[in-house]
Amino acid sequence: MNRRRTGRSKARSASTRARAIEVEVVLHPDVARDDEEIRRAAARAAKISPEEIVEHRVIRRAIDARRGKPRIRATVALGVGAALPPRPRLSPEPLPSPEGAPVVIVGGGPAGMFCALGLARRGQRCILLERGKPVRERRRDLAALTQRGALDAESNYCFGEGGAGTFSDGKLYTRSKKRGEIRDILETLVRYGAPEDILVNARPHIGTNRLPKVVSAMRQHLEEAGVCVRFETRADAFEIADGRVCGVALASGEQIPAAAVVLAPGHSAGEIVRAAADAGAELTSKPFAMGVRIEHPQGFIDKVQFGALAGHSALGAASYRLVEQIDGAGVFSFCMCPGGVMVPASTVPGQQVVNGWSPARRKGRFANSGFVTEVGPSQLRAAGLDPDDLTAGLQFQERLERRAFAAGGGDYIAPAQTLRDFVGGTTGHTLPASSYHRGLRAVDLSDVLGPLAPPLREALAILSAKMPGFVSHEAVAVGVESRTSSPVRLTRDPDTLESRGLAGLYPCGEGAGYAGGIISAALDGLHVASALRPHQA
Repeated sequence: MNRRRTGRSKARSASTRARAIEVEVVLHPDVARDDEEIRRAAARAAKISPEEIVEHRVIRRAIDARRGKPRIRATVALGVGAALPPRPRLSPEPLPSPEGAPVVIVGGGPAGMFCALGLARRGQRCILLERGKPVRERRRDLAALTQRGALDAESNYCFGEGGAGTFSDGKLYTRSKKRGEIRDILETLVRYGAPEDILVNARPHIGTNRLPKVVSAMRQHLEEAGVCVRFETRADAFEIADGRVCGVALASGEQIPAAAVVLAPGHSAGEIVRAAADAGAELTSKPFAMGVRIEHPQGFIDKVQFGALAGHSALGAASYRLVEQIDGAGVFSFCMCPGGVMVPASTVPGQQVVNGWSPARRKGRFANSGFVTEVGPSQLRAAGLDPDDLTAGLQFQERLERRAFAAGGGDYIAPAQTLRDFVGGTTGHTLPASSYHRGLRAVDLSDVLGPLAPPLREALAILSAKMPGFVSHEAVAVGVESRTSSPVRLTRDPDTLESRGLAGLYPCGEGAGYAGGIISAALDGLHVASALRPHQA
């Protein structure tokens, strides 16, 4: 029987000589990739001789940049007196032949795809509907938007194979504590081609240049297992019989019957969420946040976080996470992209939205991050909206996005202001170089942000005192970061996960109000697949 002890000298061991144990070690970046040094450090932590270790393996790795002295914290598995059990070979799992009347899944993002996988594991027949295009065709539409400002409202950074996550970085961070379930998600991604280091790194990241292949490989395997995937197929309404959902109506006029419908639309598909509410599903407002995307030279962020070790190959590009409380509301960084680029993430003509992503190696010149403030009743009232109106958050989003589009002058040129000007309430300084390919236009962002500007300014002023140089004319704020999460939630039964008010409908993922990123959306997709009970006609 194994026992676990924590701390640098604590380990899990058996009473026999041959045993497997785990220890934690702290390494200077200079030796973090030195296999022999790792073995010696692990032996010291385990209080054994290095010669007793037959095999060692790093199973978790994290950068600790606190106190200005970056170190690598690693959990190391040791085979003492015998080799460690071999790593399992991760390849696509066999799936049973599908049976039964189909479950229709609306939305091909992580929630929808992992729901399809969960149903396929059960042998449940399902049809996955995605309004956008497959990855290959979607790439061409993204290039047209980025290079010429030509927006395809059905194929963009939010809509298409894999949803918003496919071309927005592939960060796999989550605040969920369900480690076993998270491991299942990560291993599934590895099965479809993601690098194995996502199983080790504390803040795993695939990269936008790699993630599309992973998403497509997963979809192809689901199709081989009998899942019907239909692209460029937009669901606009729900078919109702005897008080329950019995199918969906497509924009083309086609009707698809269903034993149940999973609604996993992503955070930018508000039309289908409103259609569900119109059909009887209970809708509530939920907290959300909006603001700007800020960009710095990556070298500055490296220096702030890593000091003299900035640029060290074992550390890579530095990231940050910032949180301040202003008058009881949270102001925080969101979706930080080291070595990344900013992109136009609009889905509606005439509305300006920005997002960011990083390639796998994170070697770009710039670091960008959302910097947002919570939007609550007071902000909605200040904007002249009724907080009791369940659509007030959606209206506020649209209003700021239209202001941002007008302020940028059209063509998805982004309105922007140096951080120093934004915090100081001044204008006129030349904007610095930026990764945003469509170009920036200098404006007073207060005119765009309205009631959101004061808390963002105040939080940045506090951060400037804590991090000298963070607020400067070399850093820029770009508008607007508005799609952090859905401002509404389709309520559901906590046990069955079925919609309250509309039987046969299963709200799922970020657009339904139950997730906030790739991992949490994928987890929710699996949970819905497990809970779902198809209606037998």
